[in-house]
Amino acid sequence: MNSSASSAVNGGVSFWYADDGLPAVREPLTGDASADVVIVGGGYTGLWTAYYLKKAAPFLRITVLEQKFCGYGASGRNGGWLYNGIAGRDRYARLHGHEAAVRLQKAMNDTVAEVVAVARAEGIDADIHHGGVLEVATTPAQLARLKAFHAHELAYGETDRELYGARETAERIRVADAVGSTWTPHGARLHPVKLVKGLAAAVAALGVTIHESTPVTEIRPKHAVTPYGTVRAPYILRCTEGFTAALKGQRRTWLPMNSSMIATEPLTEEQWASIGWAGRETLGDMAHAYMYAQRTADGRIALGGRGVPYRFGSRTDNDGRTQEATVAALREILTRFFPSLAGVRIEHAWSGVLGVPRDWCATVTLDRSTGLGWAGGYVGSGVATANLAARTLRDLVRQDSGQGGRTGLTELPWVGHRVRKWEPEPFRWLGVQGMYATYRAADRRERRYPDTRSSRLARLADRVAGRH
Repeated sequence: MNSSASSAVNGGVSFWYADDGLPAVREPLTGDASADVVIVGGGYTGLWTAYYLKKAAPFLRITVLEQKFCGYGASGRNGGWLYNGIAGRDRYARLHGHEAAVRLQKAMNDTVAEVVAVARAEGIDADIHHGGVLEVATTPAQLARLKAFHAHELAYGETDRELYGARETAERIRVADAVGSTWTPHGARLHPVKLVKGLAAAVAALGVTIHESTPVTEIRPKHAVTPYGTVRAPYILRCTEGFTAALKGQRRTWLPMNSSMIATEPLTEEQWASIGWAGRETLGDMAHAYMYAQRTADGRIALGGRGVPYRFGSRTDNDGRTQEATVAALREILTRFFPSLAGVRIEHAWSGVLGVPRDWCATVTLDRSTGLGWAGGYVGSGVATANLAARTLRDLVRQDSGQGGRTGLTELPWVGHRVRKWEPEPFRWLGVQGMYATYRAADRRERRYPDTRSSRLARLADRVAGRH
C-alpha cells in the first residue's frame, strides 16, 4: 500500500463532506429583514437552538444567518465524538460548589441520550453507534493520570464508569503498550455531517428561515449586520464558536484553536481482527497533547489531534487544508497505537477550529438588558455540549420574554459566566505555540523516561494556559 501522505485528499472542508457530499447552498439574505430571534451561525449550536425554540414556540419568527453553509465549521469537521465531557467543570465547582458542578455533569450525561433520541425521532441517520468512550493510558505517568481522572469522574456522580487493566483494555481495543483504560457509557460515535445536514433539514421543515452565504460582520443590540442587509430582532444569539474572532469587536473573545484529522482507507477484516474494536467505542488517550479517534461506519479509522494549534491574528484555515507535517504526525500516532497498520493508506486529511475562552470554560449567556446571547467556548467537546447549550438558550429566551420561568437548565453554573479576553498579539500566538510545544515535549519525555509522575513540563504548560 502507498503510505505517502501526499496521496491523501487534503482539505475540501473534511472527509465527512467527501463521504456524504457538499450540500446545496440555501439562498442568501437579499435585504433588510426582521425576526423575533436571529441566530448567527449555522452549526450545531445555532441549529439546535433554532430547533428547540421553534418546537417550544412555533409562532416565533426565527432566522439563522450562516456565512458559508450549515456545518461548514467545526460541526462538519469534528471527530464525531458525542460524549459527556464539558469544558470548565472543575472551575465551576470551585466557583459555585461541587453540587452545582454535579448537576452540570448530569445534564451532560443526559445530553448524549437526548441527541440520540432526537436524531431517531427526526429520522436523521447519522451513523450513530452508542458504544461509549474508551480512554487509554500507554505510559506509567498516563496510567497515574487515568486513575486520578477515573476517580474524579466518579466524584461527579458518574457511577457507571468502569476502570480496566491492560488485559481488559485489550479485550476491547488492542492499543500497543496500553496499560489501562477507563470507559464511560455516556458516549457515541456519529457522522458529523449527516447529523448537521439532517438537523438543518429538520429546522427548515419547522419553518425556520435559513440564509446561507450570508456572513454577519457585526452584532449589536437588536441588529445583525451583513453585507446584504441588516436583520433586526429583540434577540440576537451568537453561535459562532471558533469563528467568533471574525466579528467586529470579538477578536480576543475566544481563541480559534486548530485541530486536525486524518481518515484511513477502509480496513480489511483481517486488519480489524488484529485491532479488535468490535464495540466501536470512541477512543482517546491520556497524553497531554491528546488524540481522539473513531471507527467509522464504512470501516475506516478517523483520528485527530493538534496540528498547528493556532494561526497568528486568530485566522482560520482555507477549507480545512492541513500541513503535511501534521498529517505525518497524526499517522505516527496511528501506527504507534496500531503497529499492524504501518502500511495503511491515509485517504483524507483536514483541519478546523474550535473556540477556546481564556479560562477554558464553556458558557451560555443571555444579557437581558440588550437581548444579546451567546453560547460556545466548548474547547473540543462541542458535539454534545452544543445541544445542552441550545436547550439552555431556549429556556433563557423564553424566561426573558415571559413565555416561561426558571428551569433546571437556566440554573446551571455555566449560565452567565464571564471571562477576560485573550492577550493581544503577538503574546497569544507565542503563548499558544509555546504551550503546545511544551505539552508535546512532556509527552515525549514520559514515553522516554517511564515514571508515574506527570512531567513538570506539562504542569508548566497548564499554568501558561490558565487551565488551573
